[in-house]
Amino acid sequence: MASTIHVDIVSAEGALFDGDAVRVIVPGIMGELGIAPRHAPLITGLQSGEVRLQDEEGKEEFFFVSGGILEIQPFNVTILADTALRADDIDEAAAQATELAAREALSGADNRTDFTRAQGDLAEAAARLKVLRSLRKARG
Repeated sequence: MASTIHVDIVSAEGALFDGDAVRVIVPGIMGELGIAPRHAPLITGLQSGEVRLQDEEGKEEFFFVSGGILEIQPFNVTILADTALRADDIDEAAAQATELAAREALSGADNRTDFTRAQGDLAEAAARLKVLRSLRKARG
């Protein structure tokens, strides 16, 4: 039997996941992090993106997080996300509309605030859509 690591995914809306995984992939602020049981302790920030959990049978679960904090202990991973959603709960049409609006705002941005907000909206919408693509790919 493979050893597992306990994972908690929590956002302001409440607990989203509480269970075990053999592998966890998260979008850290410096890039993607792969986490397995007995990982060295670490605390880092998260960027908008995909969280993937793999169970002992190889099945993956997909989540979207929009920033937050990641804490890793040898047998525990805690994701404190600003926003978190199961991939199945992502509204694809809304994400596409947000992405389009952000692209249009970037093309016509006239001051720093508009540009920064549009970049953030675009990154978040793109991350949501990536999570949906990963889910569809995994389901075949």
